[in-house]
Amino acid sequence: MSTTIPLHQLPSEPSVSCSTCAACCCQLEVMLIGDTGVPQRYIETDEWGGEVMRRLDDGWCIALDRDSMRCTIYAQRPLICREFELGAAECLEERRGIATAYTQ
Repeated sequence: MSTTIPLHQLPSEPSVSCSTCAACCCQLEVMLIGDTGVPQRYIETDEWGGEVMRRLDDGWCIALDRDSMRCTIYAQRPLICREFELGAAECLEERRGIATAYTQ
């Protein structure tokens, strides 16, 4: 009995889970709409007067824990972060984009 998986049965996209997430979405600009519950120290005003999540000089969201690559305000994360579903088409697109940024 063979223990190898034929190539045609392997998924074309690697599965994304909390343990394999590269937090690609944490480099996107996050606009805050309404009362989000996000602590004020994580918020800044953009050039058009809207509230956005602060980002560090290197572009990463200030709420991202760099050791675990997880959100430190997950329970109070903005609506747009709640709607950006792990493994959805948008997530996979961002993962592909960040992967090519590091291979050049």
